[in-house]
Amino acid sequence: MSTALRICPLCEATCGLTLTRDGSRVTGARGDRDDVFSRGFVCPKGAAFGEVDADPDRLRAPLVRKGSSGGGRGELQETTWEEAFDLIAARIPAILAEHGPGALAVVLGNPNVHTVAGALYPPVLLASVRTRSLFTASTLDQMPKHVSSGLLFGDAFAVPVPDLDRTDHLLVIGANPMDSNGSLCTAPDFPGKLRALRRRGGALTVVDPRRTRTARLADRHVAPRPGTDALLLAALAQVLFAEGLTGLGALAGRVQGLDALREAVRDFTPEAVAAVCDVDAATIRTLARELAAAPAAAVYGRMGSSTVEYGTLANWLVDVLNILTGNLDRPGGALFPLSATAPAPRPAGPGRGFDLGRWTSRVAGHPEAKGELPMAALAEEIDTPGEGRVRAVVAIAANPVLSAPDGHRLDRALGERLDFMVSVDPYLNETSRHADVVLPPPPPAQSAHFDFAFNNFAVRNQVRYTPAPVPLEEGRMDEAEIHARLILAVTGMHGADPSAVDDLVIGQALAKAVAQPHSPVHGRDAQELAAELTGDSGPERRLDMMLRLGPYDLTLDDLRAAPHGIDLGPLKPRLGQVLKTRSGMIELLPEPLAADLPRLRRALDTPAAPLVLVGRRHLRSNNSWMHNVPALTGGTNVCTLQVHPDDAARLGLTDGAPARIKADGGELEVTVEITDTLRPGVVSLPHGWGHDRPGTRLSVAARRPGVNVNQLLDGSRLDPLSGTAVLNGFPVELTPRR
Repeated sequence: MSTALRICPLCEATCGLTLTRDGSRVTGARGDRDDVFSRGFVCPKGAAFGEVDADPDRLRAPLVRKGSSGGGRGELQETTWEEAFDLIAARIPAILAEHGPGALAVVLGNPNVHTVAGALYPPVLLASVRTRSLFTASTLDQMPKHVSSGLLFGDAFAVPVPDLDRTDHLLVIGANPMDSNGSLCTAPDFPGKLRALRRRGGALTVVDPRRTRTARLADRHVAPRPGTDALLLAALAQVLFAEGLTGLGALAGRVQGLDALREAVRDFTPEAVAAVCDVDAATIRTLARELAAAPAAAVYGRMGSSTVEYGTLANWLVDVLNILTGNLDRPGGALFPLSATAPAPRPAGPGRGFDLGRWTSRVAGHPEAKGELPMAALAEEIDTPGEGRVRAVVAIAANPVLSAPDGHRLDRALGERLDFMVSVDPYLNETSRHADVVLPPPPPAQSAHFDFAFNNFAVRNQVRYTPAPVPLEEGRMDEAEIHARLILAVTGMHGADPSAVDDLVIGQALAKAVAQPHSPVHGRDAQELAAELTGDSGPERRLDMMLRLGPYDLTLDDLRAAPHGIDLGPLKPRLGQVLKTRSGMIELLPEPLAADLPRLRRALDTPAAPLVLVGRRHLRSNNSWMHNVPALTGGTNVCTLQVHPDDAARLGLTDGAPARIKADGGELEVTVEITDTLRPGVVSLPHGWGHDRPGTRLSVAARRPGVNVNQLLDGSRLDPLSGTAVLNGFPVELTPRR
């Protein structure tokens, strides 16, 4: 028996774990008390790391489809790594040569940001193929935040996070961090930080149609109609202007468009929005006044304010409120983290800005956002005939049959209309079952970990690296090698040494760095710099390079010498380093947002639907990929339709009985759970369920499959600016099953 350290990859909190090992088997997990960031905190998902790691349904060898005859597609069978990559190399380059790069769609799922390989290699694949057919989980989740940040600050990745440890007033809208552990806000022990806020005399306000665990902790809980977040936030901004409560503080002189914004929100008075939001005008004014009066405050919004009809406007207004109260880029407010692998800060001044709609999708003409097309459009891009049709898919850690609207259509498109499909996935799930080749990465204990993505959203600057706690099993292939060989096979370089991919990236990055005047290696020789890099693998050498080019003068050896991490201090004001707008200022009212405001104004006169649906997060779940772990099933982690007692009585529903729910995309049979934790007129069904399709190998999930809430949607409801699917606040009909 021995122990080893490992950063948890199972949610965005990135807690440090101490694993117990019996040889090469992980037998237990607890919080690492010496971790500089998480200080011993662990949630049920992290505690179940060993069970996640040892899931017997994880694929142990690659699969290829064999035995097709008479029009059938054949069966997936275990094969060698060589045969799997040979088949990819024979098929995808030929499709690209005949039909062009757009014929290959790359589909990226949420787990990519939880692994080293998932962060480092997909961008190389995309750059090599030059396809515009990119679909990711962002358009089912956070794209509105990226778009609003891009328009405000000129950088889609410049996402301010609440300074949880120093704020006096936190306004949370559409988020439940007591269960989610935070999202776009990397904060181990988010619950503890909220309790600490209360203990030091600070105030917590939660805006959510459900009385979540976070709402129960709050000083004030406001339960508006789902989907009206943007109206409520616009009314708060209107009150700040009307009552002279704005105060830019240190932002004065760095903001453009203040007068235009004042005029733009003039019509959204508390009285005008009260009936639509079902929040009285006095409460709205109180929220605005408390926000303005706090010594330091932050507004934080997430899924409930993103996956709605006005998601980009709502996310924009979250930061507008932080700006108008002078709380952006100040301690205790909302600040921009500085990751150890971020490029060295650039000098302040105008940048290239951010553009939307540089191209559009082939079928429906959806504009791109951050280089991506809506995941909801993937099926139509596959099954609609014509030039430019998607004929091949590379899906990496993605299960859009469950996570995207109208899974039935996508299920058929993947199974019947594709020429070829590759899945990089540890499971044979609802999506990967359609692949011609499945490439399974090893369990997480057999991989090193560094948080390339989440350190950019961390509430405290820190850096941590953990090597693989147990050696790679015989027959497994390292995840980085899988990705590198996939890139080589797709791009016609099959057979080259996988290290060539990392060498190419390092050479290009260093050549660019030595040419930049603000780079720490400006003027040096790129080849000499490459020779100085340490690391036992391509990813480690790339990590070492990024650390050396970053803002803290660190190396991989520094991280290896600090197994519990290096604390880099609290977040600091650094707006000048962040702004990349063409004006060099915060652009408060960019044209795309101004053009979308009339749509929001029309909502003031739109009758409310009698019944709408929202999702919900479970503490022991993360989308569709953690339902096969026995320790994380049961309890509150169940797929039930929560209904308020008043609605249940009105509709004749009984607790525990079946009911039928119907919306644009179809109908489902659900089990009713009557609860007063959500407001009347709202029902709630969790996301990521529906594990009942044939051909999968998810034995635990299949025993309690639940239903796929996204099958209620047909993909037509999107936030127009970000292309994000409207997964919350859409109208439904509910009847007892007769």
